[in-house]
Amino acid sequence: MTEYGRGQGSDPWHPDDPLYGDGGWRGQQTHPGPQAPYDGQQQSHPQQQYADWGTGEQHAYDGQQYPQYDQQYAPQQSHQQPQNPQPQYDQNGWPTGTHPQDPYAAVPADPYGQQTGTYGGQQADYYDGPDAYPPPEPPGRRAEPAPEPETDWDPGPDQGEHAFFAGGDDDGDDDAGDRRGRGERRGRGGKEKKGRSGAACLVVVLVLGGGLAGIGYFGYQFYQDRFGSAPDFAGDGNGQQVSVEIPKGALGYKIGQVLKDAGVVKSVDAFVAAQQSNPQGKTIQDGVYTLEKQMSAASAVDLMLSPKSRNNLIIAEGKRNAAVYELIDARLEVEKGTTAEVAKEDWEKLGLPEWAQNHQNVKDPLEGFLFPSSYGVSKGQKPEDVLRRMVAQATERYEKLGVEQKAKSLGLESPWQLVTVASLVQAEGKTHDDFRRMAEVVYNRLKPTNTETNQLLQFDSTFNYLKGESNIHISESEINSNQDPYNTYTNKGLPPGPIGNPGQEALEAAVNPTDEGWIYFVATDGVDKTEFAKTHDEFLKLKDKFNGS
Repeated sequence: MTEYGRGQGSDPWHPDDPLYGDGGWRGQQTHPGPQAPYDGQQQSHPQQQYADWGTGEQHAYDGQQYPQYDQQYAPQQSHQQPQNPQPQYDQNGWPTGTHPQDPYAAVPADPYGQQTGTYGGQQADYYDGPDAYPPPEPPGRRAEPAPEPETDWDPGPDQGEHAFFAGGDDDGDDDAGDRRGRGERRGRGGKEKKGRSGAACLVVVLVLGGGLAGIGYFGYQFYQDRFGSAPDFAGDGNGQQVSVEIPKGALGYKIGQVLKDAGVVKSVDAFVAAQQSNPQGKTIQDGVYTLEKQMSAASAVDLMLSPKSRNNLIIAEGKRNAAVYELIDARLEVEKGTTAEVAKEDWEKLGLPEWAQNHQNVKDPLEGFLFPSSYGVSKGQKPEDVLRRMVAQATERYEKLGVEQKAKSLGLESPWQLVTVASLVQAEGKTHDDFRRMAEVVYNRLKPTNTETNQLLQFDSTFNYLKGESNIHISESEINSNQDPYNTYTNKGLPPGPIGNPGQEALEAAVNPTDEGWIYFVATDGVDKTEFAKTHDEFLKLKDKFNGS
């Protein structure tokens, strides 16, 4: 930085000099004063330095240095430096009280005050006040102007309004003193700020609008859930038939859920309301129904109460597969034997579980897997589709019963044998009360410790199965001459496979037999009454009773 001194003949301290003392500002450099002493001491004047805002240079006037503005900041100022007249002092060093006219001073008390227009007509005085001059910046660095003194509060965009809505810059670095800079920013960025402000307002409107829309939507949903009617289809369905099975003991909500899952009704609540409105609604029974998709809840209730929906193929408990095939042919209106041929050719493709496959000497691999129930079967369907649905029904029931684990606990080799036991219980039992005792008879006769029948089941039902008959009067000669694996009079243990399709109660009895020592039974009336015995003597008495009837 270039330094300028007063040179020879510099003035001594002046008591009225505003540049010295607490009321003024101190420079960064001092130099010896004039040879004239004051109180016997040599005085020093503060020498002030200012960096030129445009060039970084310093210039001194009257022992002080003022910034030299370039043409960018003072386009109308002359570059000629005014002459700085020297003050006059008497022989003792005291000032004479007169000064030559200072071209920069408005009043003697403030030689730098009220300078308007010196550095541009629009520029305020930045040298007024005790803290007006910051220390000079290093060379080449532009000194930042001091902030403009605050006046009365003005609710303008920078103070009275929030900057977000005013569109102000986020960094807030607008300087009140830099009029030119602010003017240029406004001139160049006016549209940008306006656009930013408009975008911000648009975002606020969208957020508020979205919030109101969300509140309205959830409010509507809340009202509908509490006070509105349940969603429902209109009409009697779309013509697409669907079979649904209502489980035993199911009530309104459970039935409605089954129908909704099948696409019959639109909501559970709509079905429950329709069922409650119908005087006969609570009489809907379990079973398989043929309905249509997208039915109104009221139409679904009406159809389920009508025999038309129950006009299904009914597979009775214990019915053999040969009879089921004939029923399917008749319902599908196809040539007799068609379904039996499909079962014989495609049984491996119909969904049998792995444990139900590849058993020796089995007459029909699907025996025991056409589960007794009600099925919606009508003309136009394929036999393989009907069979696949029945096999799936049986497999599901067996899995729920846990036949794989139960078979081991009962001493059986596989769940296939457990299904076979259930089919024997179903065929030999006359009533449901007989099933558990009949299951115990089977297990007791299979025991190696059985000395009564020597592990022979001796069931007429197995012999009738291999003959395709239902004859209760079989001669001993006929029985003893037949060595077929299904003849339990001549072969120990269980037959190769099930002899019919057991129902749910026969299955439950097979996994939970009684433990009372039963080993014999006789249908004493030949129809529906079965009596049990624990010894051979008791058996003979029951046999006489049967013969007498």
